[in-house]
Amino acid sequence: MMEHRVATRRAGRRALLAATAAAFTAPPHVLRAQGAAAYPTRAVRVVNAYSAGGTADTVCRILLNALSERLGQQFVVENRPGAAGTIAAATVARAPADGYTLLYDATAHSVNPALFGARLPYNTERDLVPVFLAMVSPNTLMVTNGFEQKTIPELVAYAKANPGKLDCATAGIGTAQHVTLELFNHAAGVRINHIVYREIAAARNDLFSGRVPLNFSNVPAAVPIFRAGRARIMAHCGPPGELSVLPGVPAIAEHYPEVVTYEWNGLFAPAGTPEEIVRRLNAELNAVIRDATVAERLTALGALTRANTPEEFSAFRAQQIELHTRVVRLANIRID
Repeated sequence: MMEHRVATRRAGRRALLAATAAAFTAPPHVLRAQGAAAYPTRAVRVVNAYSAGGTADTVCRILLNALSERLGQQFVVENRPGAAGTIAAATVARAPADGYTLLYDATAHSVNPALFGARLPYNTERDLVPVFLAMVSPNTLMVTNGFEQKTIPELVAYAKANPGKLDCATAGIGTAQHVTLELFNHAAGVRINHIVYREIAAARNDLFSGRVPLNFSNVPAAVPIFRAGRARIMAHCGPPGELSVLPGVPAIAEHYPEVVTYEWNGLFAPAGTPEEIVRRLNAELNAVIRDATVAERLTALGALTRANTPEEFSAFRAQQIELHTRVVRLANIRID
């Protein structure tokens, strides 16, 4: 009996040693896949480049709260606004590439390479890896309710007859809305003044009161204003056709095809993050946007989502960088 127990223990030790040896000699891709399957094993920090309460923050929290529930670990959002998103992006670009520090960024991510140039403390395309494109939403042109011109051709005719007399509010130099205004000015051959506000709430108040007649915004911000009747949405900046959330609102591209601009949000990881983790996050976030409750919340907000891969997001980012670089240079937009 004693000999049998000794033999059993020896067999158990041999099996354990064999399993351990197999683990250490398994092909690297098998080990990586096993690690990705277990990810995340602790809380994940997500640095959001924008303030709490805005469109990017709202969409981010809807998606990451659902992701936390799916994966059983918290994705903790840390708002780090400032310097057009470069503070947050620099923080993540320097972080360990282990999947536990991620960046949630928006359209400024693709404007900043041209806007800051060599002053940018990281290389956007080299140091930050696209993971998931969370939202793509056309910009919108809102006008005060008392504005007499009803269509884009009427607006352009008025602007040409009154050069330099129309003002348009945005939340800052180099924002997606500023870029859109300058692209529209160039395409239509007009000069509408750019009026910069530090706080978008102040810009909206002046729009509602009629102090500033125009404001470029985005769909999620425009939808509640449209529904409440506080301002009129003259046009959107997507491809020709109506948007389901803005019935009756035409596209600027019906008259000026080059004026197609978007507000977008997405998730990024530091360069060098294991591909298996990037793909795991992408797959899980694609599952999140298919969830009926999440989809309903995003639709009500006016945030337009679509399934996508890291490669598709990367190609979209490259296209957006090219567009914004062209407009920044064309309009000589500068941050001194």
